[in-house]
Amino acid sequence: MPWHQISIITDKQTAPEISDFFSEIGAVSVTYMDAEDQPVYEPAPGETRIWPSTKVIALFELDSEPELVKTVLFSQFKNNTLQDWLHEVLEDQTWERTWMEHYHPMKFSDSLWVCPTGQEIIAENTICMTLDPGLAFGTGTHATTALCLEWLASHDLKGKTIIDYGCGSGILAVAALLLGAKEAHAVDIDPQAITATLANAEKNNVLDRIKCSLPEHFSAFQADIVVANILAQPLCELSESISALLKPAGQLVLSGILKEQADSVTSAYQNHNIQIKTPTIQDDWCRLDGLKAKA
Repeated sequence: MPWHQISIITDKQTAPEISDFFSEIGAVSVTYMDAEDQPVYEPAPGETRIWPSTKVIALFELDSEPELVKTVLFSQFKNNTLQDWLHEVLEDQTWERTWMEHYHPMKFSDSLWVCPTGQEIIAENTICMTLDPGLAFGTGTHATTALCLEWLASHDLKGKTIIDYGCGSGILAVAALLLGAKEAHAVDIDPQAITATLANAEKNNVLDRIKCSLPEHFSAFQADIVVANILAQPLCELSESISALLKPAGQLVLSGILKEQADSVTSAYQNHNIQIKTPTIQDDWCRLDGLKAKA
């Protein structure tokens, strides 16, 4: 069915208040968009970052009254900066087809395909993972995730146990299982990430070999491989606990790190008996591979 789409540009302080206002008067969805082409890098799990100049976009059912919404909005927020009010009728469309126009099969190393539903590629000597965009971060399109997938697809994972710390969509844990890992443990602070990971594990027929946990429910143990694709600051803050999850001679893969942050993250892990290799760089991001000292 068609929808009324209403948008307004405001500052980052007012945007959440307008979002709440739209929700309270019946919007079926509210989203944020950058109004000035100022990129915001991947947020921490559960975090919503807002641009200094933000477009707030709301969808209303067709029986709503956009002009009344406008009158009340400008009255309630008359002391705030509001710009570029826009109302348009958004025709219905098949949303699955819309996102599939921008999301296509991707190959990592020589052995792993990540494909949306209906576009799976079955080829000799390759593994295909089915994954669709969802609520949690991680489809393989972002450099941080791609760097980790390249590592997994180019290493022998057979019989290994892996911990995916900050699992997001579960793409890394599920990929590791498809590539031969014995068991994967996926951990994230965001319940939506746990839900997404379980759904993707089921979709790829590896649900029986994955365990998902919030950090407070995770029973720490030492794994053969630990992958953590989060951000530099939490990686540094968690360096002791993440390092402790590795067996002696275990392999560590860290991502979500900007190039200029590589030295500080490297230093944090070297303090915990992890030997870090030269960073692998893609775009503005890098991956750090490490090996824990033998006992």
